[in-house]
Amino acid sequence: MSHLFLSDVHIGAFDDDVDRIVQRDLISLIQHCADQNIQIHILGDLFDYWMEYPSWRPQLGQEVLDCLHRYAKKVAPVNYITGNHDNWTNGYFSEIGFNVSNEFFDLSLYGKRLFLHHGDGLKDETFNLPRPWMHRLLRNKMFVKLYQSILPPKAGMRVMKAFSDYSKRRAFCDPSVLDNWADNFLKTTDYNIVISGHDHQPRVINFTHGTYINLGTFFKDRTVSIYNNGVLELVVWDATQKTLYPFEHRYKKAANL
Repeated sequence: MSHLFLSDVHIGAFDDDVDRIVQRDLISLIQHCADQNIQIHILGDLFDYWMEYPSWRPQLGQEVLDCLHRYAKKVAPVNYITGNHDNWTNGYFSEIGFNVSNEFFDLSLYGKRLFLHHGDGLKDETFNLPRPWMHRLLRNKMFVKLYQSILPPKAGMRVMKAFSDYSKRRAFCDPSVLDNWADNFLKTTDYNIVISGHDHQPRVINFTHGTYINLGTFFKDRTVSIYNNGVLELVVWDATQKTLYPFEHRYKKAANL
């Protein structure tokens, strides 16, 4: 089976016309994966904001979720790692066929170990990739409970969207943070490949001890990573031609598994 990795779609971040195009292109990719029997792995920030309440969930990106649900029933459950924009889950993703992790997945392909994570940090201190204090606060169960006790669902979502918009205007993620972390992680573990998203800058770096792939953004570049026939590479989805083609970048090299 081939495997496809994507992240940072940020559904809901744009005006209606742009959002519709992003979702349309993603749905065509999901359908392609279903037709070609390709396993899908989503590495966070599928949504720009997502917050489930105990008896309520957002009506956001429903066509995409319905498509993923059909895919999961036909092909395989979707491996889903929550990002810093979509971690307030309460079971719905699991109901529609996602294997959900708030941290990482350990994947073995063709005798190689892959470490999949979003990129905003990891809870386990032994990984030496701490989340920023604001991200830790927003993932804290007591904070979420307090927030939802004060704000009803629609008001809570409006505040979350406003905060997401504000944080994106201020944010700059230095790519060297994840580059250096991946280099050290590959040196000190038996993993061969690290894949993440988060900083929105697509790249492939071949270190001495392994390879790091950053998926960039689907919403802007349509970049994803594909594993096929022992080769893992960064590619671009062309929704018009229904095909994947190589992403040209100064870091671009295929990782031979």
